[in-house]
Amino acid sequence: MIFLPRGGADRDEKGKDDKVVVPQELPILPLRGTVLYPDLILPIMVGRKKSVKLVDDAMDSDRIIGVITQKRSEIEDPRESDLYSVGVAALILRMIRELDGSQRVIVQGVSRIKVKEYIQREPYFKARSEVIEEGLVQGVEIEALMMNLKNLFQRAVELAPYLTSELGTMVSNIKSPAILADLIASNLNISTTEKQGILETFDIRERLTKVHLFLNKEVQVLELGNKIQSQVKEDMDRTQREYYLREQLKAIKKELGELDEHSTEIKELKDKIKKAKMPPEALAAAEKELDRLAKIPPASAEYTVARTYLDWLAELPWSETTEDNLDIDNAQKTLDEDHYDLEKVKKRILEYLAVRKLKADMKGPILCFVGPPGVGKTSLGKSIARTMGRKFIRISLGGVRDEAEIRGHRRTYVGALPGRIIQGIKKAGSNNPVFMLDEVDKIGMDFRGDPSSALLEVLDPEQNFSFSDHYIDVPFDLQKVMFITTANVLDTIPPALRDRMETLELPGYSEDQKMMIAKEFLIPKQINEHGLSSDYIEFQDAAIQTIISSYTREAGVRNLEREIATTCRGVAKDVARGIKEKVVIGPENLNKFLGPVKYFPEVAERTSDPGVATGLAWTPTGGDIIFVEATKMRGEKGLTLTGQLGDVMKESAQAALAYVRSKSKELNIAEDFFEKNDIHIHVPAGAIPKDGPSAGITMFVALTSLLTNKPVRNDVAMTGEITLRGLVLPVGGIKEKVLAGMRAGIRTIILPKKNEKDLEEIPEHIRNQMNFKFIQRMDEAIELALKPTEPLSTERETFSVPVS
Repeated sequence: MIFLPRGGADRDEKGKDDKVVVPQELPILPLRGTVLYPDLILPIMVGRKKSVKLVDDAMDSDRIIGVITQKRSEIEDPRESDLYSVGVAALILRMIRELDGSQRVIVQGVSRIKVKEYIQREPYFKARSEVIEEGLVQGVEIEALMMNLKNLFQRAVELAPYLTSELGTMVSNIKSPAILADLIASNLNISTTEKQGILETFDIRERLTKVHLFLNKEVQVLELGNKIQSQVKEDMDRTQREYYLREQLKAIKKELGELDEHSTEIKELKDKIKKAKMPPEALAAAEKELDRLAKIPPASAEYTVARTYLDWLAELPWSETTEDNLDIDNAQKTLDEDHYDLEKVKKRILEYLAVRKLKADMKGPILCFVGPPGVGKTSLGKSIARTMGRKFIRISLGGVRDEAEIRGHRRTYVGALPGRIIQGIKKAGSNNPVFMLDEVDKIGMDFRGDPSSALLEVLDPEQNFSFSDHYIDVPFDLQKVMFITTANVLDTIPPALRDRMETLELPGYSEDQKMMIAKEFLIPKQINEHGLSSDYIEFQDAAIQTIISSYTREAGVRNLEREIATTCRGVAKDVARGIKEKVVIGPENLNKFLGPVKYFPEVAERTSDPGVATGLAWTPTGGDIIFVEATKMRGEKGLTLTGQLGDVMKESAQAALAYVRSKSKELNIAEDFFEKNDIHIHVPAGAIPKDGPSAGITMFVALTSLLTNKPVRNDVAMTGEITLRGLVLPVGGIKEKVLAGMRAGIRTIILPKKNEKDLEEIPEHIRNQMNFKFIQRMDEAIELALKPTEPLSTERETFSVPVS
């Protein structure tokens, strides 16, 4: 931007000579990327059609236009809101038309203007504006500011290649403070917004101060850049000299016992490796990698990879072991504090501690806790760690599909890390933590590998003494680790993996056990977590019993705890409102907190009609009772099976019908009955898939009841597999089935003779409340389950009973 004052080079004030009269209404030319100041000349390339039209019209009249900067230069067709309100009235000195239709226009600023309103938008902007008059200012402060500005600008001219010496001479000769500020501002390397800010500063003293600040900042930047450039040049000139001096410096530091940063880092790693007390194979790998690291330049990408690897090796707890608490009585007390019942699991932990006390180098056990959700599998692992005084680490394997999650990635991959086993060991900080692998039955498998196969080495005491992670690539001893896995079902665990684990089943709780757990553990915990105390809330035993039987239906206690928490929240809300009266939770006011009853006892669902028998079933969430319904109708010896039955269950129904047909004479069934009738067996609920052989005896009893017209006793339930020879074979899940029967109010249960041994797993107080009948043959079930004979009806009969 060029300064050329109107009226001669010695002009001090605007408007003395050749004063240009600025009209109130001006065509407005939007300017992109720069700002025009009064008295300065600026060449502008005009290419937009509206702007070309504006210039042509101005050249035909008085050549005076308004030049206003756009707020955003990328806008091609600006609106009024896209322009600043303050600009400059300018005189077009010259216009040259280019071949492509654009114009090269040279304009000179006349005075600052402020737009009052736009009066025309097409074909170009036209606005009514006012001229900002600038008076004459004098004084010592103004003179000092001008002198400082001129000196600073001379310094900038010396440093900046884009400022010419002629410009410096011109600035030195200017006597007007307003023109001085505008000229320096136009040549500063600042943003368009900052230049516009100077244009909008009407007070000359304030304008000089702003320009001084910007100029001072630019001089500082130029000086720093000049310094850096000088240093770079010197560095390039002194490369050989510095190399010689650096070598001398290394020798001096070596004599003084001092090391450079790289050498210090290598020394620290060496000390960490020595302190880690690694086994020989790991130590050899660490030292080899450390030697390689010492030769790699710190700026290399490989340096970071090697450094990270050495950090992992040095930070693993190769020799860090926590001391086990082998006090058997204290361990028993700690386990009882945390969990109610679960005697089988507690007994196994105490046995392990006892053997550890006698044999210190015993290998860690590999336990698998199997049970329905909410019975305390995960929390039991924490309790075991607390009992033994060990660190506790838990990782969830649910949904894991990548084998590298277990073994880690090889170091050739970018961002490689060890697997979750090694990561957990490092996090624990000891080589003998209690390591829980949660949800081991939910591991997936896809093209990235099979994580369950990778676990075979981890969970095998004969192999895990030399577990090799892909990232660490040296053996790590896992024999001291106590691995505990959890699962809801065993069926989905691969047989090879299941064989490596000692399975401990955690069956569901009885209502009495849930009552004790709620009173001793859940209620105190939830009262404390909700900021309450016994002064505000009290649970009656009848209320707890109602929650257990009418608001939850589960083998564990997770939903029970949720319902107790819901009740506590309701009381906490009243306490927060200022109601301090103690609330006693009883059956009568339970629905206020929990709403209407969710479940009704199955006792109400039973029927005394022939053809319906009650069976016992095992489910992943514990046990349940099922109803087998049978009906007959006219037909041609057909058998229909419904209720989403699996193949095994369908075969049980066919075996039951075959045996009934073979015994039709003894059961007093007409010989031609099966020739003239169809039989339909249904097992509600129809939306739930069912399978397994244990419902065989129930189907047999239901068919016999239907065909002999003898109702089944409604207080009897049964389970057992049947054969065509009339034998009753043993089945699994006895404890879960018995507990389900008790929850349903059943007191007589028919079981296979060979399942009599399984009653030892059932708590004694439950065994004392129930009557168990053991049978070896199917015929025995008829005598125990059916009521006395009633007259046989020859009419078509249909029996249906709802299932909760």
